[in-house]
Amino acid sequence: MEPEPVKETARVAANLEAVREKIEVAAKAADRSVDAVTLVAISKSQSMGRIQSALDAGQRIFGENRVQEAQAHWTDLRGGYPDLELHFVGHLQSNKVAEAVALFDVIQSVDRPKLARALAKEIERTARKVRIFVQVNIGEEPQKGGIAPGDAEAFIEACREEFGLEVEGVMCIPPADEEPSPYFALLAGIAQRAGLANLSMGMSSDYEIAVGLGATHVRVGTAIFGERLPPGGV
Repeated sequence: MEPEPVKETARVAANLEAVREKIEVAAKAADRSVDAVTLVAISKSQSMGRIQSALDAGQRIFGENRVQEAQAHWTDLRGGYPDLELHFVGHLQSNKVAEAVALFDVIQSVDRPKLARALAKEIERTARKVRIFVQVNIGEEPQKGGIAPGDAEAFIEACREEFGLEVEGVMCIPPADEEPSPYFALLAGIAQRAGLANLSMGMSSDYEIAVGLGATHVRVGTAIFGERLPPGGV
């Protein structure tokens, strides 16, 4: 019988290749270059074995939504992959800002003045280059983080002018079980009016649609790794 780690490595590698192929097809259909789309592999709640399988398959851009879990995943691995790029995609508490700035290259979930101010201070203190996306609560859902769409442009301007952050994009999570296209189009309009080139939108269930509507970053987890592990899983 084939050892389980070999099966796992092959499965993750095959999934990665399938996702990349679908991104390429969607980009070509929209008359876009596939190079304009960055695949962020969402490794939250995944085992170290699955993460290593993705690394072995050439993936270098990963996303996490909890600082402590990301530290467990990446603190030791990071030194072995100088081209690794880590994105924070979850709700960032202000008391975790120093740890987040130390570990992550991109923070995609800036959504309130208190957080923007804390990030600006920590980035200035450490002189570390961290790329910033503003998260928009595109469906105005009370259970989700993000700035309201109607407030997004003013908040982006405040991030730039008041806090001195170099905002380079916007991010959203559309409502589940709804057609995502109108929400992706709404985010694209906000980005265009704010002069932002980067759109982080699209996850495992809808990344092909997002690519067709201009996504520059897609955040794909289960389509690559399989279902997330329960707490304490390995």
